Amino acid sequence: MDFRSFFPIWNKLTAEEQNKIEGAITTRKVEKGTVLHDGSSDCTGLFLIKTGQLRAYILSEEGREVTIYRLFDRDVCLFSASCMMRSIQFDITIEAEKDTEVWVIPVKVYEGIMENSAPVANFTSELMASRLSEAMWLIEQILWKSLDKRVSAFLLEEAIIEESDKLKITHETIANHIGSHREVITRMLKYFQGEGMVKLSRGAIEITDKKKLQRLSD
Repeated sequence: MDFRSFFPIWNKLTAEEQNKIEGAITTRKVEKGTVLHDGSSDCTGLFLIKTGQLRAYILSEEGREVTIYRLFDRDVCLFSASCMMRSIQFDITIEAEKDTEVWVIPVKVYEGIMENSAPVANFTSELMASRLSEAMWLIEQILWKSLDKRVSAFLLEEAIIEESDKLKITHETIANHIGSHREVITRMLKYFQGEGMVKLSRGAIEITDKKKLQRLSD
């Protein structure tokens, strides 16, 4: 697995542009829980995920986190190069949810190519539009969807990601993802358990009635 096969528009670049990127990229390995990017002042560069899983989230003034989107193998993280997007007025933190390996494309190199390459400019615009669309979807969920529906939807999504109904996840982690408080999530999960949808244990949640959880989510 090399960078050429992972970068989505590699074949649309000129030989000169390919050489510039290959000569500038670096590889970074981080452990679960590592913060790779912290706010608009931290212009790290673009991340292309080789293996692992990242989470992009925003932090309120009260210290509450809410996940905007998550990134997996072959995904490109654009907001880690937020200094390219001067119209973005909010800070985003990028954290590793699992042990992760990424390629880092320096901002100056990517920005220089983007200024002269229509395929790169189009790809960047599409990627930004996609991420902002995810952010708008999140806002709609927070404003219009009840907490029980959001928690059930999160558990179902997590089961798909982990390919298991037995989730090693804490109540605080769920709260951080959906922008709530740990105590509130604990009460909600206990209600789910009482309804036979999940089984709770220390540091883990087992989905016991996926169909019922799905109906609640819908």
